Amino acid sequence: MDIAARIRRRQRRDGQPRLIQDYESLSPVAHVAEPSDRGPLLERLLDHLDPAFDGTLPPNAYLYGPAGSGKSAVVTALFAELERLCTDRSSAIHTSTRAATPAAPRFVYVDGRSTASEFEFYHAVLNALVGEAVPEHGISTDDLRDRLHDVLADSPGAVVAVDHVDDPGAAGADELIDRFASLPSNVSWLAVGRAEPGDVALTTYTATAVAVDPYRRQTLVDLLMERMSAGLARRAVDHALARRVADWADGNAHDALAVVFVAADRAARADRRTIGEGDVDAAIEEVPEPRVSLGRAFALPENRQVVLRRLVDLDPADRESVTETTAAIGSDPEVDLSPGTVKRFLYEMAEVGVVERVQSEEWGGRGRPPSRVELRFPPTAFRRLYDLRQ
Repeated sequence: MDIAARIRRRQRRDGQPRLIQDYESLSPVAHVAEPSDRGPLLERLLDHLDPAFDGTLPPNAYLYGPAGSGKSAVVTALFAELERLCTDRSSAIHTSTRAATPAAPRFVYVDGRSTASEFEFYHAVLNALVGEAVPEHGISTDDLRDRLHDVLADSPGAVVAVDHVDDPGAAGADELIDRFASLPSNVSWLAVGRAEPGDVALTTYTATAVAVDPYRRQTLVDLLMERMSAGLARRAVDHALARRVADWADGNAHDALAVVFVAADRAARADRRTIGEGDVDAAIEEVPEPRVSLGRAFALPENRQVVLRRLVDLDPADRESVTETTAAIGSDPEVDLSPGTVKRFLYEMAEVGVVERVQSEEWGGRGRPPSRVELRFPPTAFRRLYDLRQ
């Protein structure tokens, strides 16, 4: 149970009954400190990382599993806690065989979707290891690499987890292999992706692969009820609706939470105190097929997100072609970008799967038919989460 979330829910009360008490608890892109039903996976990861407790580096590894199976949730929570323990000088880990705590390597989590370039990668790793913020301008990639080597020199080193290694927005396998090879020798890595080990070139350089299974139905129901109990008013939803969402999501926690988030937002905007079947129906209808995680959209640079925020508000008639979409977004006074830049961003977002260009089947003119712009994520969830972050 997330105690902090429950406290936040009570702190945010304003005397009026509200359906949604804490949006963060419902967010499909927010990870809790204690991921549900992932104890066995945590133990397997700890078995792999066990050498770190003796002050030595574990070997490289690859963690894999389907979308929404909790890979990111587990790795972010585990690495955050391990980093806290190794940097907290007042803490000590004692076991029956370890009387004292040797110096341990550092633990760094990096999202591969937002660190596609070599500069972004080294900047993220270095920023996690030093106390002061690393500048983003006026410094070269070589400078970052040299400083990273200096920071880790004469230290136990670091374990770097790189998430979403096979996402379209991430660096390619060959680039990652070269990037890992240029890290200091006292650094090992944990790559996290969806593909089977045999399909991933990185596994040539790993000692082990750890599989993650999809959430079981009842476990996913429990996860949804736990998150909803922290984020919604009491008795706002029943188990029957949670079971229905879990059945639809088929083991994908991200998609299940996206439906709950959209359904709750729909009910709240209608000033209702409970989530009904109609809200769930509408939320499921809003989730496109095929779809990408909202995390991929929020991993985009801020200026791309600005364009995406305007895009989700456009009427479908304004998205019948890239040209029309560009004109509609560019006419917004809050978008301080040229039409050429907006169009380029739309093409870039199509390349990473956040939007899709679908050719018109009713085109009767000459030349290539126009392509309407379709969203590959639930727009209500992106709109609300984006606005909450501003």
